Amino acid sequence: MKVLTLNTHSWLENQPLEKLQQLADQIIKEDYALIALQEVNQRIDSLPAITTHNFHPTEDQLPIHEDNFAYLLVQHLKEQGYDYHWSWAYNHIGYSIYHEGVALLSKQPIQPRAVVVSAEKDPRDYRRRVLLIGQTTLGDKTITALSCHYSWWSETGGFSYEWQQTEIALQEHISPLLMMGDFNNPAIKNQTGYALVLDSSLHLQDSFLTADKKIGEHTIEKAIDGWGENQEKLRIDYIFTSKELSVSSYQIVFDGKSTPVISDHFGVSAIIQ
Repeated sequence: MKVLTLNTHSWLENQPLEKLQQLADQIIKEDYALIALQEVNQRIDSLPAITTHNFHPTEDQLPIHEDNFAYLLVQHLKEQGYDYHWSWAYNHIGYSIYHEGVALLSKQPIQPRAVVVSAEKDPRDYRRRVLLIGQTTLGDKTITALSCHYSWWSETGGFSYEWQQTEIALQEHISPLLMMGDFNNPAIKNQTGYALVLDSSLHLQDSFLTADKKIGEHTIEKAIDGWGENQEKLRIDYIFTSKELSVSSYQIVFDGKSTPVISDHFGVSAIIQ
């Protein structure tokens, strides 16, 4: 089954509606079974949405607004005959004007929960991070899917603290894990954040390392928000899976090659069995 993750940088790109259309076109073309999106924004001052087709709320759900990027994407896909179940969790206020969050889209119903994993709990603090954890079905398997947007590395807080809280949140999971998103820690040998994931008690594998077929690798290649001094090609967006899942293909998308650039991050797709 095909899966996709993308940090959408929504409403912060030029021609955002055109980019939403390009994302929808790719979803329709590839018929992804499961999608994780990050930086899924809605304006704080926009109106609440009247209907939320196939929406599965978390326990403390912030209301969905009519300009929520995932809401508009799901509506557009529905108009084209593609039905997705979806959930959205609120991380923090972005750029003083947005509710920023993470989303999951699945062909099958989702049982979601949102877990604050950062030390910062106030949504006015941009360091507040929330995991969106969804129980859903991928093919004939029940899985635990996550849309993740972590902080940068820090010895005392940031990613190290958030990863510790992630392990606690998932310590009783039964179904295989599929963790997708922007980890903000590059895949560099001996890089502490990346090593934490691979050495985790969750027993995860990096889809790039295990895939039989690989097309592309890095997900950012210049200075972007949060990486203002970067001039390197880095892989900071990942699809990690439990080891009982197999990965036959890994591909970078929305990189200006086979698919247009629609964000300051490239996307990652994989075929999972």
